[in-house]
Amino acid sequence: DTTITMKLFSAAALVLAASNVSAFAPSSTGMRTATTNSAALSMSATANNNREEDRRSFVTKSATGVAATALATSTTFGAPLVVNAAASKQWRQIKVPFEDTVYDIDFDSPTHGYIVGARGSFAETNDGGLTWEPRSFSNLDAEEEITYRFQTVSFDNGEGWVLGKPTLLLHTKDGGKSWERIPLSPKLPGEPTGILATGPNSAEMITSSGAVYTTENAGRNWKAQVKETIDATLNRISSSGVSGASYFTGSIVNEQRDSKGAYLAVSSRGNFFLTWEPGQDFWIPHNRGTPRRIQNMGFVRGDIKNGLWMTLNGGKLLVTDSSVDLSSEEFPFSEANIKTGGYGITDVAWRTDNEVWAVGGSNTMFVSKDNGKNFSFDKSANDIPGNLYNVKFLESGGWALGSNGLLLKYEG
Repeated sequence: DTTITMKLFSAAALVLAASNVSAFAPSSTGMRTATTNSAALSMSATANNNREEDRRSFVTKSATGVAATALATSTTFGAPLVVNAAASKQWRQIKVPFEDTVYDIDFDSPTHGYIVGARGSFAETNDGGLTWEPRSFSNLDAEEEITYRFQTVSFDNGEGWVLGKPTLLLHTKDGGKSWERIPLSPKLPGEPTGILATGPNSAEMITSSGAVYTTENAGRNWKAQVKETIDATLNRISSSGVSGASYFTGSIVNEQRDSKGAYLAVSSRGNFFLTWEPGQDFWIPHNRGTPRRIQNMGFVRGDIKNGLWMTLNGGKLLVTDSSVDLSSEEFPFSEANIKTGGYGITDVAWRTDNEVWAVGGSNTMFVSKDNGKNFSFDKSANDIPGNLYNVKFLESGGWALGSNGLLLKYEG
């Protein structure tokens, strides 16, 4: 086996200072208010807000973000699936107040949570996700609001973060009643792609260049956890044993974080992947072990120590048989028995130690009861047009998210 050698450079931790934090204040009138050195934005219900309806009516409802569009293009080809009469139907569609792609969901209690999506879509639930009410930063210009794609939401004990694109980071300490906008340094390497609430005033953020940062003062300062970006590492070390890694230029996609803080990411070309664990100075590249392009990757039961899963072009799903050696260039993946009809698989999640769910193009859903070895078709979303992009199991239950405002709740 080729040995990856890394020269560890002693470097001071990078601290990104944020300044001029803008307050998001609640408003019952939705009118713009002036503050000294800060732009006040307010969260308000829009059920009776005609301006909100007007702004959404003049745009095409079914458009998605760049990443979702590209994924849909690569996953919706294939022969139509023949639905077996005995196929399960374990998910129920939940109505949401918009028809844009739903990107993420999170709860700060079993009953209270938020969903975020394309074109400024933002909704809140207070009944465990059975019903959702639209929310809006009402003193943003309507044309400006729809330019944001809210892609990540994360809550911990009433403290929450929302990450949008173009880069927009929002923070709340009171369960979403008021928000503040957190400025980020323009020198940040790459675009922020993920945010996780980790405690009071604390969060962890990752960028498209593999930079990982933590804050303990509500985003006013960020401390680097990795010494250099992925492309800097791969252009400095000997990585000839990993196809596509030498002299790499580009970004990473599909960044995933496990429950212990380890990260997994796929190169933007889908030709290799990388891992990083807390305490490591650099990301480590790994071969994909197949000529097919990687679609997405994640952790078995939410922990890198339990193994990894990988989806490939053409509807293939690979799962490691056991824990993996993170210093190895190649991992022992085995192909799962899953008949997708050629539709690509976009996400995989473990509900229990043995029950596994996979979702994909054309709203296909599959379930395994033997820890990901064999899958059967679930027809819950078979008659709904669109694509599923995300499946996750939280304290509030199981959720599947997709295009055209699709939100499914697991019923078993």
